[in-house]
Amino acid sequence: MTSRQNSQTMKPATAAKKLGVYLEATPPEFQEGVVSRSELNALQAEPPEWLVTLRRNGPHPRQVVAAKLGVSTSGLARGGVTDPLTTEQIEALKKEPPEWLTRERATQAEVRKEAARIKEKNKAKEQAERSG
Repeated sequence: MTSRQNSQTMKPATAAKKLGVYLEATPPEFQEGVVSRSELNALQAEPPEWLVTLRRNGPHPRQVVAAKLGVSTSGLARGGVTDPLTTEQIEALKKEPPEWLTRERATQAEVRKEAARIKEKNKAKEQAERSG
C-alpha cells in the first residue's frame, strides 16, 4: 500500500494571519485562492517583494499594530483604533502617544508583571512539591 500525502490547504485569511499581514492589502491572486502548507512555507522562507513591502510599510492587521504599540488588541479597541494602521501611523503614535496609549501600555505592563509573578509562584510550588 502506498501512502499519498494530502496537501493541507488554508483560506487566504488564515494564511495572511500566519504571515502577519492585512488580507485586504495582499494581491488579488492571494486573496482569491487557497494556500497550501508548502506555499505558506515558501512565502515565509523567501517572501516575494509584495510581502516584504507589506510587512515593512503596512497597513498592518490589529494584532501586529497592538504588538508594535505594546498594547493588547482590546486596548486598541478601547483607544478607538479599529482600522489597520501603516508603519508611518504607528510611528507617529509612538512619537506623541495619546493618553489612551500611555494608559494601555501601563495596563499591559501590569498584566505582564502579574503573569510573571504567577509563573514564579507556580514554579516555586512545583519545586516544593517535588522536594517535599
